[in-house]
Amino acid sequence: MAGEKPTVWIGKGGIGVPIVDEIKKQLKAQGNVKVKVLKTVLREKSMEDVASEVAEKTGSELIEVRGHTFILHKPKGSKKGL
Repeated sequence: MAGEKPTVWIGKGGIGVPIVDEIKKQLKAQGNVKVKVLKTVLREKSMEDVASEVAEKTGSELIEVRGHTFILHKPKGSKKGL
């Protein structure tokens, strides 16, 4: 996934229901999702906290955190969290 661009951006709206639903939808379809977190979110929380919270809310596994980007994984067909 190193060469792929993020497909979801978390901005000033934070980790709301629409973001969580979109990530769940993409995880179900693709198995992996690359998420970019904008600096405005990181004023209140650390990158690791944001990534862990999203992984928990989507029932997925946090694979990697690098800079302002993280990767989530959920095997196709997995029902956990969906």
